Amino acid sequence: MHRATQVAVFSGLIIGLCLPCSATEPTTIRLWKNGAPGKPPTKPNDEPVLFLTRPTAKATKTAVIILPGGGYGGLAISYEGHDVADWFNSFGVTALVLKYRMHGTGHMYPVPMMDGRRAIRTVRARAAEWGIDRSRIGVLGFSAGGHLASTLGTHFDKGDGASDDPIERVSSRPDFLILCYPVISMELPITHRGSRENLLGKAPDPKVVHSLSNETQVTPQTPPTFIFQTSEDKAVPAENAVSFYLALHKAGVPAELHVFQNGRHGVGLAQNIPGTSKWPELCREWLKVRGLLQPASNKGD
Repeated sequence: MHRATQVAVFSGLIIGLCLPCSATEPTTIRLWKNGAPGKPPTKPNDEPVLFLTRPTAKATKTAVIILPGGGYGGLAISYEGHDVADWFNSFGVTALVLKYRMHGTGHMYPVPMMDGRRAIRTVRARAAEWGIDRSRIGVLGFSAGGHLASTLGTHFDKGDGASDDPIERVSSRPDFLILCYPVISMELPITHRGSRENLLGKAPDPKVVHSLSNETQVTPQTPPTFIFQTSEDKAVPAENAVSFYLALHKAGVPAELHVFQNGRHGVGLAQNIPGTSKWPELCREWLKVRGLLQPASNKGD
């Protein structure tokens, strides 16, 4: 699909997004060559893929996997995906937008997590090919994509060293997280009910609800995290972002939280929103402070 004519789908509402194309069209990377695992079977058009775009500025060898939001019912893949990838490319970061399976494709828990983990493993396994440092692979998520990102940052593994698949042998742990007005908890009343129902159904197992309330799953091994939220957001309460930040702080994980006054839910890059439009600049500065925008050595390649 041509990027200028992409469509965002939210709970049955289709929004056409006529946006300018990037200078280069992304390269499409299938996560599984022989079709994605999981139930129900995945239709060919719904196969999870990564859209890879290379830096337009001097490469830093840092990569970000971008998870668009959409309440686990659809994907805002243009303004919470490709537009953000272009922004990262502009200052040397390789960007990969993940089209993951969710309720809109007939899939629920644990399928989105399967796709997210596979995406991280794929980028790490192919890092040398794409000019990426294996230890500088982060995940950014918006809204429900923020829930998926925080899940990947709290539910990861070292890989299966005995697997016949070289991709499955590598770690699924992100090296850093960027969470944008994220859903974090599956617990009522602070969760986003639509995301919870699309992911877990109307009567989920309380043990699964607790496990996927990621503010309860933070450990000292959770990756360093940047978070932004707005006070005006009524769809996903700020308690989600704040609770995750506090859990990170308690665990001694480096973290930064910005809560802006202006902007309803789903602002994306927040262009022309007073105050909130500064979040990309603050995020870039955080990456710089973390040492992720300096040319990397070959260590970890």
